[in-house]
Amino acid sequence: MNLGKNIKKIAQEVLINESLAIQNLTNFIDDSFEACVNEIYSASGRVVITGVGKSAIIANKIVATLNSTGTPALFMHAADAIHGDLGMIQKQDIVICISKSGNTPEVKVLIPLLKRRGSKLVALVSNTNSYLAQQADFILNATIAEEACPNNLAPTTSTTAHMAIGDALAVCLLELRNFSSKDFAEFHPGGSLGKQLYLKVSDIYINNQLPLVSPESPLKDVIMEISSKRLGCTAVVDSDRNLLGIITDGDLRRMLEKSSDLTQLAHLKAASIMSPNPKRIEKDEFAVKALHEMQANNITQLVVLEGTKVAGFIHLHDLLKEGIV
Repeated sequence: MNLGKNIKKIAQEVLINESLAIQNLTNFIDDSFEACVNEIYSASGRVVITGVGKSAIIANKIVATLNSTGTPALFMHAADAIHGDLGMIQKQDIVICISKSGNTPEVKVLIPLLKRRGSKLVALVSNTNSYLAQQADFILNATIAEEACPNNLAPTTSTTAHMAIGDALAVCLLELRNFSSKDFAEFHPGGSLGKQLYLKVSDIYINNQLPLVSPESPLKDVIMEISSKRLGCTAVVDSDRNLLGIITDGDLRRMLEKSSDLTQLAHLKAASIMSPNPKRIEKDEFAVKALHEMQANNITQLVVLEGTKVAGFIHLHDLLKEGIV
């Protein structure tokens, strides 16, 4: 449908507007920002983030980011605060109030109440001359030139800028706390992201059968082992179960394609068919590393080792089933 509008051009202009606004925010990372980060880091209380309208939505996002990166935070709607929710704030908490104008009626009513409780107040604003900014202990400056909206009305660039400042705040605190991927995994145990951070090969391979043959195993036994264990392969091991090689169903197909005398196949041993030095992984490695190894080598399984001994196999289907891929 052609409505006489260049949709691509409009979308590009919005993204350019917002990207330039975020780039310009680097000029506002000043001493007040640094002091605010240090205050939150050393505080014994939580971070309470408040706002109304679109700012309330951004506040919820920043709360979620802070909580997931080691800084306890909670959301309080500015309009609900004067109807009882103000009781969630403790004196040792730090309150971040988000507002583009800094002069909305709900914010003006709330600020004196917050000051009376003795909590530190942070203003995340796009108007540093506003009532909110003047009353705040710290100012996080998110000034923008204009909204991406053609009427310069709908919160677009301003909300993007507020969220970007929130991300900068959260990452600074993350760095100060030396928040590691292990810590992150503890807060994100669910979903594929969490599994990438904590699920290990040893959690998966134990569910699979273990196909093994010796170097002297005849072809018939190799085929039966691969077929019965349903992994499409078998490891070739010595008497101490040390890894010598691997035979896959692909190896068998290629062998059959090359053989002109089928009667000779009955005399073949595993040692003459196997691929030596197969790709392998230690059982205590993270499962996501197994995925990367398979992708890098264009294979669908890895031999799992415990020291030098074969412990099992991990297959691409196992990782798909776990939702890691």
